[in-house]
Amino acid sequence: MTMQRIGFIGQGWIGRNYADYFEPRGFDVIRYSLEEPYVGNRQRIKDCRIVFVAVPTPTTPSGFDDRLVVSALANVRAGSIAVIKSTILPGTTEKLQDMFPDILVMHSPEFLVEKSAAYDAAHPSRNIVGIPRDNQEYRSSAAEVLSVLPTAPFELVCPAREAELMKYGANAFLYLKVVYANILHDLANALGCDYTRVRDMVAADARIGPSHLRITDDGGRGAGGHCFIKDFEAFIGLYAKAAGDAERLLALEAWRDKNVQLLRDSGKNPNLLRGVYGDSCGRLTRLPES
Repeated sequence: MTMQRIGFIGQGWIGRNYADYFEPRGFDVIRYSLEEPYVGNRQRIKDCRIVFVAVPTPTTPSGFDDRLVVSALANVRAGSIAVIKSTILPGTTEKLQDMFPDILVMHSPEFLVEKSAAYDAAHPSRNIVGIPRDNQEYRSSAAEVLSVLPTAPFELVCPAREAELMKYGANAFLYLKVVYANILHDLANALGCDYTRVRDMVAADARIGPSHLRITDDGGRGAGGHCFIKDFEAFIGLYAKAAGDAERLLALEAWRDKNVQLLRDSGKNPNLLRGVYGDSCGRLTRLPES
C-alpha cells in the first residue's frame, strides 16, 4: 500500500510536533523549513496532496505580518490542499485563496501548549477546519483534512473567518484570565489572605477552572509566551478596525498595559515585548516607566 504523503512547511515547535505525530502513524511526511536539515525539501512539498503550514505570523509595531504564510503557499502544487495552522487575522484565508486560486486554502487553528505540544498534537480537544467558500468542493476537501487528523471530541467545518476569530477569541480570553489572576493575587496579599487558598476556591467553580491562575510562570508574571503577547495586540487592532467602539477599546488597552507592567516588572519575555511594541513600546497608552 502506498503511504499518503503529507507536507509540513515550518518546523518550529508547532510544525515539528505535528510532523512528529504523523510519521509513526505511517504517513510519508515531507518537512520543509528555511533551516537545516529540511531546507532542501522545497520541491518535494509539491508531491504532497495535503500541506500543513505552521510558520510565524508576528504582530510587530507595523501590525500583523503574514508574509511567511504567503511565501509558504507558493510551494504548494496546483490542486493540492493547504491547511494553515498559523494564527491569522479574520479574512486572511479568503485573501490568500484569491491570491492562490489553483490550490485549496483552509485554516485549521492549532491548540498546542508549548510544554505539552507532543501530547496535544496527538490528543486534540478540537478539530476545526475553516473554509473560505461554502461549496461541495471545499466541504469534501475539509472532510479529507479531518480524516487524517486524530479524532477530537469536538469537530467542525465552518467559515474560515469564524475559525480565524475563535483562535484570537480563545487566546484573548486566557490572556485576560492571567492578568485577572495577578490582580486577585495582589489584592489577596494586600488583605493578608493566602492567594493559593483563594485561587483553589475560585478554581473549584466549574465555570472557571484551575487553568491560567498561576502567578509565576516561565520566570515571571503576566500573560507571556510566543502567542499571548502578539495575539492580544492583534486582537486590539482587529477590534479597533472592525467594531470601532472607542470606549471598549480603552478597556482592552488598559488590560494590555497592566499585563505589560507585570511582564516588565518581573523581567519576563523582554524580547517578545520588543518584537511586538518596539524598543520604546511607544504604542501603549499607559506604559509604566522602566
